[in-house]
Amino acid sequence: MVARIRTVAFQGIDVLDVDVQVQIAEGLPAFTIVGLPDKAVAESRERVRAALSAMGLALPPKRITVNLAPADLLKEGSHFDLPIVLGLLETMGVVPRDALAGFAVLGEIGLDGALAPVTGVLAAAIHASANRLGLVCPDAQGGEAAWAAGVEVLAPATVLALINHFKGIQVLTPPRPRLGDDRAVYPDLSDIKGQETAKRAIEIACAGGHNLLMLGPPGSGKSMLAARMPGLLPPLDPAEALEVSMIHGIAGALRDGGLIRRRPFRDPHHSASVAALIGGGPRARPGEVSLAHLGVLFLDELPEFQRAAVEALRQPLETGRASVARANVHVTYPARVQLVAAMNPCRCGYLDDPGRACTRAPRCAVEYQSKISGPMFDRIDLHVEVPAVTPADLALPPPAERTADVAARIAAARDIQRSRYQRVGATPAVRTNAEADGGLLDQVATPDAAGRTLLADAVDRMRLTARGYHRVLRVARTLADPDATDGVTRIHVAEALAYRRIVPGRNALLMGA
Repeated sequence: MVARIRTVAFQGIDVLDVDVQVQIAEGLPAFTIVGLPDKAVAESRERVRAALSAMGLALPPKRITVNLAPADLLKEGSHFDLPIVLGLLETMGVVPRDALAGFAVLGEIGLDGALAPVTGVLAAAIHASANRLGLVCPDAQGGEAAWAAGVEVLAPATVLALINHFKGIQVLTPPRPRLGDDRAVYPDLSDIKGQETAKRAIEIACAGGHNLLMLGPPGSGKSMLAARMPGLLPPLDPAEALEVSMIHGIAGALRDGGLIRRRPFRDPHHSASVAALIGGGPRARPGEVSLAHLGVLFLDELPEFQRAAVEALRQPLETGRASVARANVHVTYPARVQLVAAMNPCRCGYLDDPGRACTRAPRCAVEYQSKISGPMFDRIDLHVEVPAVTPADLALPPPAERTADVAARIAAARDIQRSRYQRVGATPAVRTNAEADGGLLDQVATPDAAGRTLLADAVDRMRLTARGYHRVLRVARTLADPDATDGVTRIHVAEALAYRRIVPGRNALLMGA
C-alpha cells in the first residue's frame, strides 16, 4: 500500500504542489527518501524515528521508501517532516486511510513529537484556498494560516494531538486569525529642531511614496529624520498586509504567527552584499529590497555601500520586482519600495565648513559623490540638503507639530491618490503617485500652460532625462493633492524641480560647494 500526503514546495513566492508517497514493503530494513531532497529533508528520517519513539511507536523492520514527487523538483526545508510522518502513520494503520485526502500538510517535528514553526505557512494557506484544500500546520502558525479565506485549518501542537483528532478522541479548535504586535512606539518628529526644508521633503516623500536622498554633514539629523518615517506612514490595508506578510513568511521573518500591519522599514548596514540587498543565497531567499516591499528601504551612508549592491537596486526601483537568477533556480519577488538614502557631501563630511574641510576639497566631493552613478541618482525623486543645525535652532522650544499631525495629512493624501487611480481605472492597481507610469501621468498630472512652459525650459536647462521628467510630474502631482485640485500648476512644478539634482557635464554637482 502506498500512502499519499499533499504538501508544497516554494520557489520564491510561488507555491508548487508536492506529493509525498510512502511505501512500506518487504525487504531488508531501510529508510530511504528520494525525489531530490536537500540536507534538511534527508535528516527528517532521524527526527521521524525519534518522534515516533516518543509516542510509543516504532517503525516496522521493513523497507521504507518515501518519494517526493515530482522527482525533478528540488525539495528544501524542514516542513516535509510532518507529511512524511503522517504518510508513515497512515501506512501503519495508526491514522485512518484518506483522513488527510483533502489537506495540504507542512510542519517540522521535534524529537518529542512537538511541531515547530516553518517558513511559508501563509503562502501555503493561500495556495490551499485556491485549490479548495484544508491545511495542517504547527499550532504556533495557526493564526497566520487562518487569514486565508475558506480554508479549514488544523493546527495541532503535537503529532499525537493530530492523531487523536482524526480518531475522534480529541477535537482541535479552529485557530483564529492573528495580527502581529502593533504596539511599536516610534520617535516623534517634534524631537527634531530646525530642518524645516528636510521635514517638508520627508512629508512629500511619504505622501507620494517617492524616493528621497538627504545630503548633509555628520550630525545634521539625516538618520533621525529617517527613523521617524515609520510613524508617518499609514498602516497596510488588508490586501497589502497579506502581500507583505507572505514575503516575510517565506523569509522566516514573520514573528508570532501574526499578520504584519505596519509598513516595513528596513535599514541594512552598509556592509550588506548584493545577495543581502536583492536576494539570493543557496535557497534564493528574499533580500532587503523585498522585505521592505510597500515600505521604506533606508540606506544610510549610501556611498559606503558596495557599488555593485547599490547599482543592483536600479531594476527593482524601476519595475517593483527583484529577480534572482541562479544556475538552478530563477525566482522573482515583489519589491515595490520607497528608497530613502542619506550621505555626507564628501568623505570628511565638512565640505561647507572651511575650518573643518579637508585639504582636498572640493575635489574630494566629486570623487565621493561619483561612487553613486548618474542613473541611480536619476531614480531618486527628491534631493534635499540637510545643513548643520545652528545653536539658535537647538535653543528653540520643541516644534508644536507632532508626528500624528503630519501622519494625518499623509494618510489623507494617500486616500486621494488611491481614489483617483481607481476612478481612472488604472491597471494594474496603482496605490501612490510614485507608481504611476507616463500614460497615467498624462491623464492626472498634466500641468497648466505656465507649468508646461516652466517644465519644458527646465528639461533643456537641467538636462532632465525622460525618467527625470516623469519623476518631476509625479512629485508635482503629490504637491497638488493637498490643494484639493485636479490640476497641476506652475507653483507645484517649480517646487518639484527645486528637489531635482542638477548634473552639469559629466561630473556630479558639488551640492553645497
